[in-house]
Amino acid sequence: MDMGSDYVNPKKTRQRTGINNEHHYRIDCFFAVLDMLVEELNGRFNTTNSELLCCLYALSPSGHFVHFNDEKLLKLAQFYPDDFKDLTILEHELHLYLDNVTHDTRFASLENIGDMAELMVTTKKHTSYPLVYQLVKLALTLPVATATVERCFSAMKIVKSALRNKISDDFMNHSLICYVEKELLDRISNEVIVKRFHEVKDRRGMKRKVVG
Repeated sequence: MDMGSDYVNPKKTRQRTGINNEHHYRIDCFFAVLDMLVEELNGRFNTTNSELLCCLYALSPSGHFVHFNDEKLLKLAQFYPDDFKDLTILEHELHLYLDNVTHDTRFASLENIGDMAELMVTTKKHTSYPLVYQLVKLALTLPVATATVERCFSAMKIVKSALRNKISDDFMNHSLICYVEKELLDRISNEVIVKRFHEVKDRRGMKRKVVG
């Protein structure tokens, strides 16, 4: 396909579009899909979550730590004042850590934070730079925790319908767990569930029977 030739609308082959193939596929298709993805991400992640994820990317070791940014990492630490009480010490550690790992050939081929955390423990750098390692652990757990929360909020819109608007908090929590952890619950057989209910001693039916 010649990207410089005129674009022909397959539904209206005789009508001139006034654009070429490159414009159609780049602007009308590719950029349109990107806009939809950005809009979807903005709807699912608020400003704070997006900023946290951007700060986490500053810790990535890919490209021999080309994305390392101490300003963003210090900004990330400010969200957790209980874990990082002295940012001056953290800033000093970050500078020493970057200088150390960029001169260490064992860290040259790393691509993700998980491998970096494992290598830090292997080389004992997690004891030399404890605050940096604290950031690494935060970077590994935060995306999972954020995704879990987003999944729960999405599930809440489905579970708490108009007919269930007045359900109790406990019942809603149990329903959300069942909805979010579908794959885990599918492994539990019906026989196990029935046996569990038979072993429960405080069921309503049994209470009525005792009272009678």
